[in-house]
Amino acid sequence: MTKVLILGANGKIARLAEEELLANTDFSMNLFLRNASRMTATDSSRQNIIDGDSTDKEALKAAMNGVDVVYANLSGSNIEDQAKTVVAAMDASSVKRLVWISTLGIYDEVPGNYGKWNHQMLDGGYLETYAAAAKVIEGSDLDYTIIRPAWLSNKDIVSYEFTEKGEPFKGTEVSRKSIADVVVKLIQDPSQEVRHSIGVNQPNTDGDKPSFY
Repeated sequence: MTKVLILGANGKIARLAEEELLANTDFSMNLFLRNASRMTATDSSRQNIIDGDSTDKEALKAAMNGVDVVYANLSGSNIEDQAKTVVAAMDASSVKRLVWISTLGIYDEVPGNYGKWNHQMLDGGYLETYAAAAKVIEGSDLDYTIIRPAWLSNKDIVSYEFTEKGEPFKGTEVSRKSIADVVVKLIQDPSQEVRHSIGVNQPNTDGDKPSFY
């Protein structure tokens, strides 16, 4: 049976992915997060909650015992340090498959007025740190997939398309539910999008900014 380590397990996308994994697979999960008292296992036979920090290599190594796939739903100004520690812990634990949530714009791949708006919103520490973290992941020997979502909504919809690294980003927004669906499909079939960085957007949402701005 597949075992998944979810880092940042209390995040909104992570929570949706966890629900989908429980409903549609028999996989087990290590749910890793700071202040673990914030979470309660939905199914204690399949979910193990671990209190830890993603810059703590030894804690990550312990959480990776018997794990097949690591899904990182991390954030923060120290995201580059977290990336370095995750890679080091995976190397030490001989775990190869990583699904890493990043953001659009890390390659300056967002065209037009939307790209200018995105820079205005995210420059000054956010884009730079997420780009640096992605560079760490891409420089590793892991079987990674980097997911670059458009601006996130809470819409109850699963609808998305991909762009690959080197292609102009499409669309302006995507639902968290859609990103969770992408994550779960990659966990279910780890052979897909290996060593790819994929932009993910809801089709037909082109414009100068997301609809909710």
